Amino acid sequence: MKTIYILLTRSDTVLSRMVHFVTADCYTHVSISFDKSLQPLYSSSRKNGRTLFPAGPCREHLQGGYYQKHGQTPCALYELPVSDEVYRSVKQGVQQIMENERDYHFNIIGLLLCQLNVPYHRKRHFFCSQFVSQVLEENGAIELPKDPTVMKPSDYMSMPELVCRFQGRLHELIQRRPAPACV
Repeated sequence: MKTIYILLTRSDTVLSRMVHFVTADCYTHVSISFDKSLQPLYSSSRKNGRTLFPAGPCREHLQGGYYQKHGQTPCALYELPVSDEVYRSVKQGVQQIMENERDYHFNIIGLLLCQLNVPYHRKRHFFCSQFVSQVLEENGAIELPKDPTVMKPSDYMSMPELVCRFQGRLHELIQRRPAPACV
């Protein structure tokens, strides 16, 4: 058995604040990793700091970039146990997207429609939870409760296949300090 890691966060970027204002969800962003160190994380998000564009498939690093400067960011870390075969398949799916990242874009229209619970498929376009949801579902890691284009980061909190391992502030996660139990 292998483990896929799902990190939920809520940053103070303009987009995150807007999503939080509309949804009141605890978390507004989701990333996926294949290593216990969470290095790297993969998502579809901003590519440089605080600005929304350019955006698309990207690698995120807890020890650098945005997250390093924003340690007070609320987060929750979930584990998804999968077979070795599924692990390899999901990882390969993410790697294929990352190798061709110039061909992929951020799905801003899909993000807006997601908030209205309206599925919107656009080839080679993802927002964060659509990216993670689609690679997990397409590669047999999980059966989603709804279409990947209407999955929100907060939806991962109620998925029984996922095990919450940490909930607190990002700097606590990075330093692996004890944090409040997952709610």
